[in-house]
Amino acid sequence: MNRILFVVTAASTWTLKDGTEHPTGYWAEELAEPHRIFSEAGWETVIATPGGVAPTLDELSLGVAGGLPRRRRDMRSYLEGIQGSLDHPLALADVNEADFDLVFYPGGHGPMEDLAFDADSGALLERRLGAGRPLALLCHAPAAVLAARRADGTNAFAGRHMTGLSNVEERLNTFGWKAAWYLQDALEDAGILYEKGKLPLRPFVVTDGNLYTGQNPQSARALADRVLEDL
Repeated sequence: MNRILFVVTAASTWTLKDGTEHPTGYWAEELAEPHRIFSEAGWETVIATPGGVAPTLDELSLGVAGGLPRRRRDMRSYLEGIQGSLDHPLALADVNEADFDLVFYPGGHGPMEDLAFDADSGALLERRLGAGRPLALLCHAPAAVLAARRADGTNAFAGRHMTGLSNVEERLNTFGWKAAWYLQDALEDAGILYEKGKLPLRPFVVTDGNLYTGQNPQSARALADRVLEDL
């Protein structure tokens, strides 16, 4: 049986440039949709977070920003169905990513707060990329690659083609204008070859060898489908 490791943020707040903390966590669609797709394909799923902390659902992702009411109800129902796994994740530091056929990072603003600076996650990403084994990151989750630094201080993902939430999409959030930094800018500053779709909030997936990235929540299904097709 194929196995997939979901690396999920443990952050429940996002610190804005004025120092205030905005409630956050993981984005419902970005975890629920890929988890469902891989589970229905017969894959074994494992969830890990920094410190083994139970992840927080960003309730905004099940509000109007989460789509039509029926879809939001379906996502909440699915997440409730896997609540046992969410309540008892593995500690990321104790996980051997080599045991998994795929490592998948769902987003939400949470990764901007913790995974972007998490040494255990950064080391995992550097090993995974170097091993040439499948790795996928969605929306804000590519922030995690900022912690993947080589011994010489350069980013392990420099020169690779990636996407993630664009500056334009971030500013569509009323609180996004208060962000201390923007994901697109940070990726480009790290030497990553950032790409984005022609229109905001539309599915867009970038592949670069073993590395798969999706731009926004709307890319959740497309990213999971593409990885599943390839594997």
